[in-house]
Amino acid sequence: MHPLLQCRADGRLGVFTSQEAQAAGYSVDDIRTELRTRRWTRLRKGVYTASTRLAAASEVDRHLMAGIAVLLSLDPGPVLSHASAARRHGLLVPTSAGSDVRVTAVDQWRAGRGYRVARAKLPDTDVVPWIGRFATTSPSRTLIDCGREWSLPDAVIALDAALHERRVRRSDLQHAVHAARHRTGASQAARALGLSDGRAESPLETEGRLALLAAGLPTPELQVDLQDARGFVARLDAWYEEAAVAIEFDGQVKYRDPYGGRSPHDVLWEEKRREDRVRRLDVRVVRLVKADLGAAWPRTVADLTRMLATPYSEPRRFTVVRRPEPGSELDVA
Repeated sequence: MHPLLQCRADGRLGVFTSQEAQAAGYSVDDIRTELRTRRWTRLRKGVYTASTRLAAASEVDRHLMAGIAVLLSLDPGPVLSHASAARRHGLLVPTSAGSDVRVTAVDQWRAGRGYRVARAKLPDTDVVPWIGRFATTSPSRTLIDCGREWSLPDAVIALDAALHERRVRRSDLQHAVHAARHRTGASQAARALGLSDGRAESPLETEGRLALLAAGLPTPELQVDLQDARGFVARLDAWYEEAAVAIEFDGQVKYRDPYGGRSPHDVLWEEKRREDRVRRLDVRVVRLVKADLGAAWPRTVADLTRMLATPYSEPRRFTVVRRPEPGSELDVA
């Protein structure tokens, strides 16, 4: 590829236009040859990328390349938004969000092959620069826009993860949901925000917490530190203070892909030793895995209901240290 065209393409994840190719010296026949020999791939009419670049791109980058192609095909003004902007910001996007490129404009609504344009106001505070002349909605605006469309669990999972990773502040999300109050789905986004908690450390923890609430059980405290006379014992995923019941949401990732050079056997042994220390303090521990939220859930709910109905009456040989929610006003990290 011509160096001038390569430079222009590199500034847009490898995407370039036919006009830019011609400005670099390629004739119309040259462009047809590049496409016919599959050295270039057409993303949209008059918008291309090198086939090797496309083949090496991640799924997210492929979507963003498609997004750039859409924006190049439209008049200036629209910005990447909704699930497309969520991918750009590294937020969690459910498969149900689909593959269409989503953009928002202040003066048009339209849909085309592989893309949708929503019409809405775009205050400067809701827009952040992206690539070249292109921009995206801010992370907080993006999450609220997605929350207006996604299922409640998917929206809460994305909000929890974004807060936990400090990609957004709760105050910014509150401002964004207030600004969206007259848009379709705003009440659902507000419900999702009300249910969110940045202390959740995985989608399973969020799903489990929502399942507990849907079953009529109290809202547990999240990620509390348990200490005994010697100091730190364990960090608990969920905690019921009055009954001294701990809930651990047990995903398979930490066993299949342990970090720090540990083997799955090491992780399993450490988990056993940790739980033994917790149980020696007379704390009751309930371990939940993904499958427990399915057909076996009613039995688990019945067991938890019985446990929570019995307050912990023995002298407490432990203390609980609570942590502020990441992204909250109390979070100073």
